[in-house]
Amino acid sequence: MSRAGTDLGARIAAVWRIEAARVISGLARAVGDVSLAEDLAQDALVAALEQWPATGVPDNPGAWLTAVARRRWVDSVRRAATYERKLAEIGRETAEIEDPMAEIESEATVSDDVLRLMFTACHPVLAPEARVALTLRMVGGLTTEEIARAYLVPTTTMAARITRAKKALSAAGVPFAVPVGDELAARLASVLEVVYLVFNEGYAATTGETLTRPVLCEEAMRLGRMLTGLASHEPEAHGLVALMEIQASRLRARVSPAGEAILLLDQDRGRWDRVLITHALGALERATKLGGRGPFVLQAAIAACHARAATVAQTDWPRIAGLYAELVAATDSPVVELNRTVAVGMADGPAAGLAVLDDLIADDVPMLRSYHLVPSVRGDLLLKLGRRDEARAEFDRAAALTANVTERRLLQARAADCSPAVRPSAGRHR
Repeated sequence: MSRAGTDLGARIAAVWRIEAARVISGLARAVGDVSLAEDLAQDALVAALEQWPATGVPDNPGAWLTAVARRRWVDSVRRAATYERKLAEIGRETAEIEDPMAEIESEATVSDDVLRLMFTACHPVLAPEARVALTLRMVGGLTTEEIARAYLVPTTTMAARITRAKKALSAAGVPFAVPVGDELAARLASVLEVVYLVFNEGYAATTGETLTRPVLCEEAMRLGRMLTGLASHEPEAHGLVALMEIQASRLRARVSPAGEAILLLDQDRGRWDRVLITHALGALERATKLGGRGPFVLQAAIAACHARAATVAQTDWPRIAGLYAELVAATDSPVVELNRTVAVGMADGPAAGLAVLDDLIADDVPMLRSYHLVPSVRGDLLLKLGRRDEARAEFDRAAALTANVTERRLLQARAADCSPAVRPSAGRHR
């Protein structure tokens, strides 16, 4: 493939990443079936891949995709036995024209549509893991492989999970709507988790050439703020917003001008976005006043410890370690326990952190076996203890496990730096 073709392919992929949620949610509102909506959107994407190399990417690619998908739907309806009834629902005849952009109408409800799509995909008819996977696929525009990496499961397992979820929603006739009352509370936790996973994919991309995807972070924060308006009494919603905003405040400082990753403790704190931090601390205060002590509130409190510290030396590591211990008790998550080892290493010394980590590794948790941050954290602790050869091996192993090019370069550089003449880095947080 030529360089121009490769660049266009990357641009189309970027368009899909940004527009997928809006296209699918708008179609779902029209057709009343999220599975059919995704199929139509995928058909439109295929049409784009066929036509845009010749015509160029349109000025409003999301509207183009929506128009093509709707036209495919109209064509299928016209072929169906229920033509007259369905055509009345559509509300107008759609002319057969060459340029799909001529069919575009203004969509004033796109934000609400995305929210409806999220709650539809998080319906209780689905298992929790299926809700998250399906929403990441439809709302976040993530590939099945990326979602599988986020959950540390094989791609084939995740593909089957998503397919079953779509079929279950269709079979149950789940309405395309935002729930109310008790039903809203029942689905909110899954939706919050989905929003945070979308944010995480933007904050630390699982694959690709770049470390971050800021557009995904912005979309997740927008959705999070919408959820606080919908469920203003829920502390976890405010906690999630606080957590995302504090993390997003560091985006400019996480990558060097050359595109290289910069660890949290090496970042220029003057580049952190103080406006986002101020807003986030206000959201955390609201969550605390509501009695929040759930996972997102605790994670936001941890992030706030970093945000409030003017320098690395002023970071309250004992408090962070204590908050992580509380978070481990609340979630029973091995990934959270891995993060606690870093805090323990900073609060009580690298030997103490390494002891906690080695106990975790000894448990042989399946989801951690191929998780690149396990050897990365261990390498950092070993380096601080002066065990450079062992540290180099761990960084090399971590580099081999990550699929993100920028992160791999960072880990390879850390492995190369494991020599007596090089001062070890202060930490691995990002």
